[in-house]
Amino acid sequence: MIGRRGVLAGGLMMLAAPALGQTRPKPRPDRSASAVDAACAQYIKAAKLGGAVGYAVADLATGQILGGAAADVPMPPASVTKALTALFALDRLGAGKTFVTRVMATGPVQGGKVQGDLILCGGGDPSLDTDRLGDMTAALARSGLRGITGRFLVYGGALPYAERIADDQPDFVGYNPAISGMILNYNRANFVWSAKGGALALAVNAEGTRFVPPVHCVQVTLAQREAPLFVYEGRAPVEAWSVAAPALRKDGSRWLPVRAPLPYAGDVFGALCAAQGIKLPAADEIAALPAGAQVLAEDRSANLEVLIKGMLKYSTNLTAESLGLAASGAPSIAASAAAMRDWARARFGISARFGDHSGLGPVSSCTPADMMRVMLGAKDTALVGLMREKGVDGEGREAQGAALRVFAKSGTLNFCSNLAGYVTAPSGRALAFAIFAADGPRRAALPIDQREDPVGGSAWNKRARAMQRAMIAAWGKAYL
Repeated sequence: MIGRRGVLAGGLMMLAAPALGQTRPKPRPDRSASAVDAACAQYIKAAKLGGAVGYAVADLATGQILGGAAADVPMPPASVTKALTALFALDRLGAGKTFVTRVMATGPVQGGKVQGDLILCGGGDPSLDTDRLGDMTAALARSGLRGITGRFLVYGGALPYAERIADDQPDFVGYNPAISGMILNYNRANFVWSAKGGALALAVNAEGTRFVPPVHCVQVTLAQREAPLFVYEGRAPVEAWSVAAPALRKDGSRWLPVRAPLPYAGDVFGALCAAQGIKLPAADEIAALPAGAQVLAEDRSANLEVLIKGMLKYSTNLTAESLGLAASGAPSIAASAAAMRDWARARFGISARFGDHSGLGPVSSCTPADMMRVMLGAKDTALVGLMREKGVDGEGREAQGAALRVFAKSGTLNFCSNLAGYVTAPSGRALAFAIFAADGPRRAALPIDQREDPVGGSAWNKRARAMQRAMIAAWGKAYL
């Protein structure tokens, strides 16, 4: 048996334990708003981004502002704009909206031929690809169609035409194509090069998974120069590019933007028809559909929610512009963006301005506080379920099984990295937030031909993303 003296001695030993090297209990961390903001200030300092960094975070249920810094400083929203575009399109078009591409005829089909003109009619579908166009031509062939007596026409008036989304990007980047109601492969053509017998062979196609038709209306030639990599030579009679020969050291491919989407779609459709035994003349463009044309085949897109989910995941600029234009019915990208701005001001009470629907161009500006207000105002919409989901652990690392779940839209431009959305915890509590970072002077100093992948840009973005995750982890510990 242990006597009273032994118990007392044991108690004294326990009291003396810290002096013998055991660790004292850690004090509870300071989870006040000021302490969390101070920690975020350290994360911002450690990231060494230059320029401006601002953020705002609020309780999703109550709307109470929990923290922020430089929250009212206007900055480029970049692709975070697409979250607002998604809300605008859902409000104006409805979640079930689909886009239809049709093949139409001005006369009856007799003896395997259309007695009149055949029309490829774009419906503004941003997701139309070569495989789906190929399926339409296969359906025409199964119906017995073998040719036409009239013209082959392409119509793209469902959306207004724009040669490119933004004027301050390199000509050759595939994320800045033309816009029209006739959209194919995000209005990009696939340039392919390979070394055969010691010489480079160049080709352009419209590669799909099941169909790979050649493209004749876009041509690329070699140029004996070191830079620039690509030069757009014009589009009459074809879209012509030259490429710096020394850069093509290995076999490869690259999607180039198309500036003339109607001839491109007509070229691809004609090649697909030829493969099915349907002979068509070269395509001509039309500005209006003839009355009384009948539908021979059609392709329908997925619904708007599916299109939006893909847009938010892959940040496709053309999808954002086409959905925004369809939602507004405006005659230009700028006018459509202004309509979205007015809608957002009335709906969410923000003062942001927008020059497009994708965030690619230089006109748009928004404060972190305003974007957080958008997230608060959208909490009961479908947006949360359409955003990309990731996990962030307590150390600010991305982790698939982490308890903190982040539903957010990122936005990246040259020396600009943004994130806005929601953070949820197993308890059910959630936050709305926006984090914007941009080094404006460094961005402005970049020559246009260096804006695709500037020196130092990748490392800058990596530091910005680490800073964002650290902030989210700090908010999770303090507020969730």
